[in-house]
Amino acid sequence: MLFLMNDVVLSFDPAELTPPVTRDRFAKLSLSYVGELGKELFSEEPLLHHKDRERAERLAALIVCKAPEINAALFIAPGRGCRVADVQVRYVQLGVEVMATLLERQNSGALTNVEADRQVWRRLAA
Repeated sequence: MLFLMNDVVLSFDPAELTPPVTRDRFAKLSLSYVGELGKELFSEEPLLHHKDRERAERLAALIVCKAPEINAALFIAPGRGCRVADVQVRYVQLGVEVMATLLERQNSGALTNVEADRQVWRRLAA
């Protein structure tokens, strides 16, 4: 499965990241709770998706578990050690074509924060 976390395309099998016991334990969690968990992780390390890919993949797997239609998440933390309440989160569903283009750009070394923003998040001024 492909999942865009901020400006990094992650490729993983959600079943491999969540053992059956863990899956059952997390089944009761809401997407809102998972979002708060992500906000906590990104408040500790705003570049989590670059520095700890395994944790980013686990977070992505939890998001997909809660909302299978979501395949992209944006976590914006103003700085390391910021308040969890200051971290913003957005989720989107990207088409297969967009995700394939992003993966191709990443594999060629051309996927940047600015490029991901233009293609998906549209946060920067035109």
